[in-house]
Amino acid sequence: MTARTRTRALAAGDTELKEFAERLFGHLPRADQRRWARVYLQGLLTTPGKKSVRRLAASVTGSPTASQSLQQFINASPWDWNPARTELLRWVEEQHPVRAWSIGQVCFPKRGEHSVGVHRRFDPVAGRIVNCQLGFCLFLSLDGMSVPVDWRLALPEAWVTDPVLRRRARIAPEAVHQSPEALVLDLADSIAARTSSAHPPVVSDLSRLGGAAALIGMLGRRGHDFLVSVPPTLPVRAAGLAPGGDGARPPGRGTTAGDFARLGNTSHPYTTARTGPGAGPQGQRIHSALVRVPEGEATARGVRGVQGVQGVQGVQQIYRLFGERRPGAGGRGGPVWLTNMNRHRMDDLLVLVRGAGRSTAVLGALADDFGLLDFEGRSFPGWHHHMTLMSAAYAYALRGRRMDGRRSA
Repeated sequence: MTARTRTRALAAGDTELKEFAERLFGHLPRADQRRWARVYLQGLLTTPGKKSVRRLAASVTGSPTASQSLQQFINASPWDWNPARTELLRWVEEQHPVRAWSIGQVCFPKRGEHSVGVHRRFDPVAGRIVNCQLGFCLFLSLDGMSVPVDWRLALPEAWVTDPVLRRRARIAPEAVHQSPEALVLDLADSIAARTSSAHPPVVSDLSRLGGAAALIGMLGRRGHDFLVSVPPTLPVRAAGLAPGGDGARPPGRGTTAGDFARLGNTSHPYTTARTGPGAGPQGQRIHSALVRVPEGEATARGVRGVQGVQGVQGVQQIYRLFGERRPGAGGRGGPVWLTNMNRHRMDDLLVLVRGAGRSTAVLGALADDFGLLDFEGRSFPGWHHHMTLMSAAYAYALRGRRMDGRRSA
């Protein structure tokens, strides 16, 4: 859908957009709040380029005070974003079967020290230390699409222990410092409590998380099926061997997930399409093995910030670990995946892996077209308000594209 088509379809009298906005934001107590929610949505859908509050207001209304009112609605108005996210979840579920809950990580580059949660950290994607916010998003993975429906913002300890910072950013009293692993688990638990549909598997890239082993154990104990990308250095052992050794190495010497992915005892040939002019199918070989993941004493530390983690013992759960090797790649493999869905066919697991890739691509679309990185406010509620409205705008735009496709068919 072009920008001109979107603008024409989303004119001020668009009944469908009004109905969509009323469903998601009808819980807001005041009529002006509901109106500004619709204005913000329409601005996100129609404003080209940077999605600053000023530009959003100017693209939708000619009122000279609209920008100030919209800024107030996003950054200062004390409305609860959770009911809107729950309605968005249900709205998407009503239209499509959900194949997975995919959880992605987002780095928000920032200048200065005033944006809520901002801190300096190493960004493996950029390959350097950056000043940023760190967020996590839960997507509903559908057939060929992924839709963001829930968000968490990481709050470093300084932001929750310093009363000046808390007051300045309007951080809620119940908000605490949580590790990235705890935020991932919180997203999975939260959607499980709100959905009325059967629970699909949790799919996530944990390869950059130091507490991946602890999080894997907690996901299983919470009853989640999962498929996660893990660090190649994650210690594992063959499923049929005792903790003292792996049969090929002396007791006490570790074996890594990367080793098993390269040397797995089961091989699955697989063909996937390549992109580009004249590209044909590309052969792949997936190696897999059944393994155990020792958690040890890292569990409580790795998922700090989650209730009821202390005192957890090492888990003897058997997982399937697999990785890809491509001809001509010099023996190098791609990501290493781990799942507790041991009875699933490899083809089904690889479909979930591709869905995780789509969620990563959606983050790029959100940044380019829906203002993912454009929030200029500094408050904790403002960040969540913007993410909620941005997610709603993206979901509505997907619906519009499907309608355009049916009309042109």
